[in-house]
Amino acid sequence: MSTRLLPLLIVLLAAVLLALGIPLAASVAAAQQQKVVVDRIDDTARFAALAQFVTDASTTSRPTGTDERRQTLRRELASYYGVYGIRAGVFYRNASSMANAPDDWVLPKTGEVREAYDEALLSRRSHDPRQVWPWQRTRLVVASPVIRDGDVVAVVVTDSPTGPMRSRTLRGWLFIGAGEIAAMLLAVGAALRLTGWVLRPVRVLDATTHEIASGRLKSRVAAAGGPPELRRLARAFNEMADNVEDVLEQQRAFVADASHQLRNPLAALLLRIELLALELPEGNEEIASVRTEGKRLAQVLDDLLDLALAEHAEADLMLTDVGRLAAERVAAWAPAAAAKGVRLSGECPATTGWADPITLSSALDAVIDNAVKFTPEGGVVEVDVAPDGARATVVVTDTGPGLTDEELARVGDRFWRSGRHQNVKGSGLGLSITRALLAAGGGAIAYEHHAPSGLRVTVAVPRDSSG
Repeated sequence: MSTRLLPLLIVLLAAVLLALGIPLAASVAAAQQQKVVVDRIDDTARFAALAQFVTDASTTSRPTGTDERRQTLRRELASYYGVYGIRAGVFYRNASSMANAPDDWVLPKTGEVREAYDEALLSRRSHDPRQVWPWQRTRLVVASPVIRDGDVVAVVVTDSPTGPMRSRTLRGWLFIGAGEIAAMLLAVGAALRLTGWVLRPVRVLDATTHEIASGRLKSRVAAAGGPPELRRLARAFNEMADNVEDVLEQQRAFVADASHQLRNPLAALLLRIELLALELPEGNEEIASVRTEGKRLAQVLDDLLDLALAEHAEADLMLTDVGRLAAERVAAWAPAAAAKGVRLSGECPATTGWADPITLSSALDAVIDNAVKFTPEGGVVEVDVAPDGARATVVVTDTGPGLTDEELARVGDRFWRSGRHQNVKGSGLGLSITRALLAAGGGAIAYEHHAPSGLRVTVAVPRDSSG
């Protein structure tokens, strides 16, 4: 769950940081440019003040002071260009030059410089230039009018390179980026802690639920911190598990007690049937049928008691040689299989697993018994032991009639028997007892079709003590 929640939080945090960082970066660029524009406005105002009393180029008789002011203006512009590298000039209304630096810089007929000059002729400063971004190699043009007696007599134009300004903007952006990265790392760390804090009880609850589903009903959710809602959920889950365990315990006790209490009257009944049979002619079919049903009922009660005990008992797990144990069961069942005309073989290499040897032996007995029982004469039953990842498996296959898909889905249910096998001896509880015994030790049993006919039963136990 954390792998799904954490990316969502990171994306949201990144979106918030970008939403804050992009306007901040734009404001840094705007502030840098505004600072440069204000400086250029001050410069053009100073040059306009110097040029205010320089006479027009068309004036034939010019006072000596006027030439001195023009020379002063030219020196100022040349010094300004030499120091800052900014082209600057004062141009009359007819676009001729009053003074300019460098000397070869003239007023163009088109472009941004001309537009700023024409705007300043209208007796107002040129509008602020468009925003220059670090990746744009453009220049910054500012123009101011030179006004004498209320009329515009000339225009001061500055054409500034933007390299230093773009460098300062880029440095500001680098600081913002570093801050954003630091904030993102901090946010990711906080998100990791937050998701861990929130999801820790969920993981504990999930693990406990899996353990209970695997048959370990004593498992409970341990206190793991987290939000108050999840702590309340953990307490409610533990209360629910306690109630479910109590109900199941009552059911098991009832089945065990009922089975045990019914055995004595049933034994007395069977004894009376035997005494009654002595009074009837030998070979009486009715008394034979009653005797058979009585014995079948006694077997059902025994199996019910075994099932109740199997569901209640805890497995005594130990490291077991599954291959050796399976080979012993194959050898034990070989005479019964041979008497029926069924060939029973086993491939049982040494393979260790964690299991209760008695439980595993009982499970293998039930599975091999069923395989031999339902395999016709001349058929084959094979037992194969092999490691399968984290499990040690015993696979029992037969060449019997097998089961349909619907029957395969129900095999192992309590008291369930195939309609085709109702006349075969059994109570329908053997595989249920086997499944309960295996589940208590972390094992499992599975059923599949076996080609071309028959059933494939897999008994699995864990290969390590963690299950």
